[in-house]
Amino acid sequence: MKILRLSICTALVASAVLTGCHTGGAYTPRNTQRYAVENDEPFVAMSSGVQRSVTCSGIQQRVREDGRLELVANLRNREARRIQIQVSCVFKDENGFPTGDETPWQDLILTERAQEGVKFVSMNEKARKYTVRAREAR
Repeated sequence: MKILRLSICTALVASAVLTGCHTGGAYTPRNTQRYAVENDEPFVAMSSGVQRSVTCSGIQQRVREDGRLELVANLRNREARRIQIQVSCVFKDENGFPTGDETPWQDLILTERAQEGVKFVSMNEKARKYTVRAREAR
């Protein structure tokens, strides 16, 4: 009887040890492309309300004489009501990495079905790419 209990306990401990938990080491990242819109798109909506109400019909860019990047984003209100949003721009280098140059959020009021151009200028000459972001005004 004692031998039977001992062998059952030994079997349980052995199975726990053999099937055990992952105790260390590195893990591979999951869903790496799921929330990477800011890496690929020049304009992103930071909330569902802005995604529904605002579109960017175009972005003009040029490099100024001093080497800084200047762009104008044409934002359009798709709603038949006046809305207030905030816009910002993150400037990136030619490889898509942020240069540390990010504009502060600025308020923008769009009247019914209106289009408005918003101008951004980088602070240094490293900027070659960008992401214009829009969110609901707080």
